Amino acid sequence: MDNLTSNFIKDIMIKDLETGKHSKVITRFPPEPNGYLHIGHAKSIIINFGLADDFNGKTNLRFDDTNPLKEDIEYVNSIKEDVKWLGFEWDNLYFASDYFEEMYKRAVLLINKGLAYVDDLSADEIREYRGTLTEPGKDSPYRERSVEENLDLFTRMRNGEFANGEKVLRAKIDMKSPNINLRDPVIYRISHATHHNTGDKWCIYPMYAFAHPLEDAIEDVTHSICTIEFEDQRPLYNWVVEKCEMDSQPQQIEFGRLNVTNTVMSKRKLKQLVDERFVDGWDDPRMPTVSGMRRKGFTPKSIRDFVIATGVSKGSGAVDSQMLEYYVREDLKLKAPRTMGILKPLKVVITNYPEGQIELLDAEINPEVPEMGMRKIPFSREIFIEQDDFMENPPSKYFRLFPGNEVRLKHAYFIKCEEVIKDESGNVVELRCTYDPETKSGTGFTGRKVKGTIHWVESTNSVPAEFRLYEPLILDKTEEDAEDEGKTFLDHVNPNSLEVLQGFVEPNMRDSRPQDKFQFFRHGYFNVDPKHTTVHKLVFNRIVSLKSSFKI
Repeated sequence: MDNLTSNFIKDIMIKDLETGKHSKVITRFPPEPNGYLHIGHAKSIIINFGLADDFNGKTNLRFDDTNPLKEDIEYVNSIKEDVKWLGFEWDNLYFASDYFEEMYKRAVLLINKGLAYVDDLSADEIREYRGTLTEPGKDSPYRERSVEENLDLFTRMRNGEFANGEKVLRAKIDMKSPNINLRDPVIYRISHATHHNTGDKWCIYPMYAFAHPLEDAIEDVTHSICTIEFEDQRPLYNWVVEKCEMDSQPQQIEFGRLNVTNTVMSKRKLKQLVDERFVDGWDDPRMPTVSGMRRKGFTPKSIRDFVIATGVSKGSGAVDSQMLEYYVREDLKLKAPRTMGILKPLKVVITNYPEGQIELLDAEINPEVPEMGMRKIPFSREIFIEQDDFMENPPSKYFRLFPGNEVRLKHAYFIKCEEVIKDESGNVVELRCTYDPETKSGTGFTGRKVKGTIHWVESTNSVPAEFRLYEPLILDKTEEDAEDEGKTFLDHVNPNSLEVLQGFVEPNMRDSRPQDKFQFFRHGYFNVDPKHTTVHKLVFNRIVSLKSSFKI
């Protein structure tokens, strides 16, 4: 597995091991199962698993399933699949819900210590009482309830005697704290909802800010690595671990979030794109989800290399999406077989080629990797070329096919356009060309040169295929930019992010399987779509074009 380069979190771990603070590094990846993982989660996976691997430590996969209203076993299964696909194996699989009884006991401990109380204020009233960044909060009128009353009310909350929102349990810290997170945060709420793991056993659920530090401590996590937005919650994290008298003392460390240009990184917003049918599900190839990237054709190595290249720091600047594309090209250029596909077909009849004859031409599977061998390409009197490779009235320096011009067919012969056939509307529907049998590729012909080489597919043996070409889902904006302008990110959804074309591929691709990857001459790298490909129909997703201006 690719190792993470030196970074500030790694330096902390080295020091902790050298000083004897810890004898082993234990990290965790703790997603909430309320959606599919995206490229930002991939960075967290790679950091947590990668750093533990660097020190021969352990990483737990833990589902932070404390909100039954938003969580589902579908998301649990998808997260497991994504972690494994990225190349990682967890040492232990845990659910926060497995600790509900222990969390309840720790909440009772806080009540007994006078550090938690049951509050009857509504959510809006709690928000009003909390104050602002410049104004202190004020105490709830229920803040001074006795320990006995709080224990009784909390027990009755657990027993289901109160309705949703009727009461909450709050930590008793400091309503005047400059850190709003410490102004008596809610640590338990009532929710009469069926949980995917515990069923109807519970009707009260711990809040994330209370549950998460307890989970880390219960699992003996040494370094609790999270994104920078949790930095302000670190004092509450430490307060919970200390006041709940946990034996283990995990250390929370924050790193900068991964932001990518033209990309939405909020699960809530991604869910909105799915629910409102802007995309074809969570695994739509335009989505930045791991499942979407997998379906589009990205490789685990390309994502790992990309994440490692972005580094680990406190900063959260946006990374150019072309950087991610660079790494998938680098991974595929020595792995993907080369082939030819016609996305917008134009029929060509080679009038002086023998009727009924099919010739098999030789071509390397990947010229950069000779050991991959050769493939056979059929050639006959009728072929398809790209519509874009012909112009009836071309501009200067147009070197592809036009009336009277000669070009080379890749791996085959020179052909010359002799006649243009049009339909009643004046559209070009067929070209009639002649070929020069002396110009066959590989024969060393030097009689004359042509400036243009185009690709093609023999028509009678070609395989019909669908090609899906993708552009960024978000138009030249980050989600933050859209909101700064008083709009929503939906105002910047690209209406032309998907183009679907019907064309043909070489016959040797007939048995291609879902997730097989190819480099199509001049068009880019493509992946066989696992969702829409059937035994009767091949569907290709373009992963990336062949070239980019991006430089590492």
